[in-house]
Amino acid sequence: MSRKISVEAPKRSFLPSDFQLSTWESVLPYFEKLSSLSIQNLEELQQFCISRSELESYLSENFAWRYIKMSCDNQNEELQKSYQQFVNDIMPNASIYEDAWNKKVVESGYTDQLPAHGYGIMLRGMKKAIEIFREENIPLYTELSNLSTEYGALTGGLMVEIDGQEKTLQQANAYLESTDRNKRQEVYLLVANKRLSIKNELNELFNKLIERRHQVAQNAGFDNFRDYSFASLGRFDYTAADCFEFHEAVAQTVVPMVNQQAAKRKEVLQIDALKPWDKAVDPWGRKPLVPFTTADDLLTKTIQVFDELDPFLGNCLKEMVKLNRFDLDSRKGKNPGGYNYPLEESGFPFIFMNAAGQVRDMVTLLHEGGHAVHSIVTKDLALNAFRNVPSEVAELASMSMELLTIDHWDIYFPNPEEAKRAKIKHLEDILETLPWVATIDAFQHWIYENPTHSQAERDAAWLEIIARFSDKITDWSGLEEIKTNIWQKQLHLFEVPFYYIEYAIAQLGALAVWRNYCRQPKQALEQYLQALELGYTEPMKTIYAAAGIEFNFSKAYIAELMSFLAEKIKNLEES
Repeated sequence: MSRKISVEAPKRSFLPSDFQLSTWESVLPYFEKLSSLSIQNLEELQQFCISRSELESYLSENFAWRYIKMSCDNQNEELQKSYQQFVNDIMPNASIYEDAWNKKVVESGYTDQLPAHGYGIMLRGMKKAIEIFREENIPLYTELSNLSTEYGALTGGLMVEIDGQEKTLQQANAYLESTDRNKRQEVYLLVANKRLSIKNELNELFNKLIERRHQVAQNAGFDNFRDYSFASLGRFDYTAADCFEFHEAVAQTVVPMVNQQAAKRKEVLQIDALKPWDKAVDPWGRKPLVPFTTADDLLTKTIQVFDELDPFLGNCLKEMVKLNRFDLDSRKGKNPGGYNYPLEESGFPFIFMNAAGQVRDMVTLLHEGGHAVHSIVTKDLALNAFRNVPSEVAELASMSMELLTIDHWDIYFPNPEEAKRAKIKHLEDILETLPWVATIDAFQHWIYENPTHSQAERDAAWLEIIARFSDKITDWSGLEEIKTNIWQKQLHLFEVPFYYIEYAIAQLGALAVWRNYCRQPKQALEQYLQALELGYTEPMKTIYAAAGIEFNFSKAYIAELMSFLAEKIKNLEES
């Protein structure tokens, strides 16, 4: 492949090159200027869209940096204030203009002359946004944005003491791979009880979020927040009924495989009861895998892996290194989780994570690296609307990268046996991922279909749902309170509601991409990159087809891909 990366950020033509956002009043003249632009022909319509894209890209990146800095240091009051200023001052005012601009474009009389490629998807989204926009929801969205940041503040400062040393919860999780069962139990309970210490605060926060989200939905004329979310997320390609079909398919096809996996683990470990702290340790008693020593080591090795798959991919990460676009260490006062944050104006994203020396961390950087490549190959598309891909496509980019790189994991593990162990672990984790996605997704459907539920009803619903999608081997006796509240560790429920089913859709897509790669590597990698380069200029099913795969999460398709996955695990075990 002969792809090259353009490193220069596009020059501004609408905003002055030296413009710096300070307050709403500082940017208001440009909102008014854009609103006053005349649209008397196709050329003026396209120019309006370009100017709007430039202004929105600038604001998007300004907001991104405020969020990034706050999540890297969530105890810093100045950074919190900077983030909140955008949420409270800029966003509410901007959203009124955005609705007017959508109407201006849709009602211009020239949209039928726009090219179908790109603009068709953009206009579809604009029409839906107009349909659901309500001015009375603006203050509610401001409140929701502020509330969602409380989750990171509450959980980001949680620490536990292990062997006299203070550890973040992410760092503590590394001990769950210890071959010392007593140590695993000790650390598991330390972490779980630390989470339980804020369970009431998290429940109160979640109650507030549910109440306000339900109000947003009702204001927009929807029965519940689930239906509103499907509209606001632009889910044109599948319905809630399709999600329920997916849940049932996972229960029937994947959960039995997870049961077999758990039974085998219990047998190999030779224990009377398989407890939650027995799920991450190597069952054969081998020492935990160590794919890297420091965050810098992790990054260096990951760049090598990308280089080996294709030099273009390695160059993407190398450009990000030059721009200082990584924060990978786990430390106190840092938000949990990991993300790749696209930076709309400069084009090169920022990767954030909490590395603690585990295989999971290695996979996380490969995953976020896939998102980063996606950001970079779409950064030169004409409009920000073309670059803002739906999650089902974004996660296809990241989850496929985890699997496409698997043949090069010897860079992390020079010992072939250790490389094989890491591969098996990752493929078995995929089996665990699909039921967990179904669990969280089904829980969200129940939550918002029953927005006035009591705490007792919530607990009961959670336990019923998790039982449906969990293995029947793991013994939770004596751990009932932990199990009842374990959903609280899923930040998506608090920060990005209904963003979770996408992981399953994309995981199935990634398995299909990998299956193609195993058969025809060059063709499959080229199709994958061509699909990413489309951004959101075509319907989701067309983008999946460009990658050489189906947009499909039916029972038959899931069973087919699970059979492929089981065969890959078996081949590795027997090699």
